Amino acid sequence: MIEAVLIVGGLGLVSALGLGLASLKFRVEVDPRVEALEGVLPGANCGACGYAGCSALAKALAEGAAEPTACTPGGAEVAGAIAGILGVEAGTTVRRIAVVHCRGGRGVALDKGVYVGVPDCRAAALVGGGPKLCSAGCLGLGTCERACPFGAIHLDGAGLPRVAPDRCTGCGACVDACPKRIIDLEPDGCRVHVRCRSTDRGKAVKAVCSEGCIGCGRCAKACPVDAIAMDRGLARIDPDACVSCGRCAAVCPTANIDDLVAGRCKALIDEPACIGCGKCARVCPVDAIAGERKAPHRVDADRCVGCGRCAPVCPAGAIRDGDPIPTSVETAA
Repeated sequence: MIEAVLIVGGLGLVSALGLGLASLKFRVEVDPRVEALEGVLPGANCGACGYAGCSALAKALAEGAAEPTACTPGGAEVAGAIAGILGVEAGTTVRRIAVVHCRGGRGVALDKGVYVGVPDCRAAALVGGGPKLCSAGCLGLGTCERACPFGAIHLDGAGLPRVAPDRCTGCGACVDACPKRIIDLEPDGCRVHVRCRSTDRGKAVKAVCSEGCIGCGRCAKACPVDAIAMDRGLARIDPDACVSCGRCAAVCPTANIDDLVAGRCKALIDEPACIGCGKCARVCPVDAIAGERKAPHRVDADRCVGCGRCAPVCPAGAIRDGDPIPTSVETAA
């Protein structure tokens, strides 16, 4: 009995020593920053950064293979925390949110049939392109809604996806899930959007959708900063160039362009308070502000589009809202 106990005890001791030596020989050194980085990342594992999840991104950040701004959902706050851990500059981040380019919901766009099958846009698209007569129309089965890990997309009463800007993190999951490619990530500052992706000719568009883009080009002509280009008969807004003045939306005959700005006012400079630094003039996209250096500047009310870019850069706080800008076709034309 004693011999058996000694033998078992000896085997246990030898095994423990073997495991201890093996752990020392084969151990993998872990960068302590990886754990710290995982702690500041959102933990959503959405894949927007291009890595399999937050753990993979943390490892890439520690190795210098990813930038501090790689986590789109985290935004500037997370980028700053990452930079603090790594001891580098955070860089600048531009918040982007999902934008749905379609207004062809029920009662607006016509159907060519009834789809009966798996309630998934990707499955429906495999059956003759889907039930919509418009080849670029939203299929309305909610695949983007289910793909969103943050609950930022919901179908409205017309079967169209609506994005909640305050919940959208710009992860891009909905973009990848949409088989019609009608969802893009655009700068949050761009508040004017074309809600159509059809490149059919105007007559063909009107035959299947009452609110589609007919390629008339009025929006492009009305844009004061040349941010709109016609692509095969479809108006496309460059979100990085757009100043959200809303003039395009005012002249659109099918109301296909959404203007999300509640109201605009022309800029007004309080001349006694103006220090003549010229910062407002440099950021004005339509050259509506002028003046000599160190002298009060003035706004040309006829040129001002109410984009609001001047007020935030004024160090003296001399710029305020002036007269409201009417949103009418006559004013914007």
